Amino acid sequence: MAQNYAPKTQHMIAEMNNTAVTREEQTLVLTQTERTACQETVLIEQPVEVALNEILIGTTMVMPADLDALAVGFLFGQGYLSAAEEVVEVLTCPEGRMTVYARVEDPPRDRSREMIVTSGCGGSGRISRDMLQEQEAALHECSLGFADIRGLIKGTLQVSDLSLRTHCVHACGFWSEGELKVCCEDVGRHNAVDKVIGTLLLEGIPPRGAVYTTGRLTSDIVLKCARIGIPILVSRTAPSSLGVDIARQTGVTLAGYARPNRLNCFNRPERIR
Repeated sequence: MAQNYAPKTQHMIAEMNNTAVTREEQTLVLTQTERTACQETVLIEQPVEVALNEILIGTTMVMPADLDALAVGFLFGQGYLSAAEEVVEVLTCPEGRMTVYARVEDPPRDRSREMIVTSGCGGSGRISRDMLQEQEAALHECSLGFADIRGLIKGTLQVSDLSLRTHCVHACGFWSEGELKVCCEDVGRHNAVDKVIGTLLLEGIPPRGAVYTTGRLTSDIVLKCARIGIPILVSRTAPSSLGVDIARQTGVTLAGYARPNRLNCFNRPERIR
């Protein structure tokens, strides 16, 4: 399935299913000398609850597309899931709840003492304290040349026009075997990464490749990618200090300030040819 998988253009898929991800708003452009009426396309953001075996895990603010992938990726990123085979079913409730049924031990209902709130927003930036102590991950080894890097960056940024239309989304792409396998967008950088990870799990796509994100490489994003086994993580912007520490701890190649012909590699540069 992975070899024939086309990158997602989420807003097109969602809108084909009669789920709007944008709306039009009337605005007023102000200058020192005049006021001009204008119509702007605004990205829809809404709360979505994520539950595991009917136990609420958290609520995140998302663009309403690819919610099944979001739910699975969210739970994987929080440490509740560890393999695609654990997932039995994902159900969408009209009230705004995604419920993942999985062959795992039910989570405790009081998790407040176990979780760390990270630099994420909308409730997605939470990780278990135990996860920060994980050692080197079982990464799926690969290497990339700059032709791959260019394809990953340009493909992720050009897969849809949603960013140009709204200026309100983060994008995340996954590149493997010389092509862009998955690309997801969301109002939050964590959500976009969760959607890519969830898609890899649900579609059975091997994580032997690289992720590019338009967001910052903070601790939880680096940790999520390391847990699934992605060996190369690239960002348009910068890593945090803990993001660098986790990359070194898990063995991930971490590169920031990425452009088609330039990378600033903070860890394990030997995977970039």
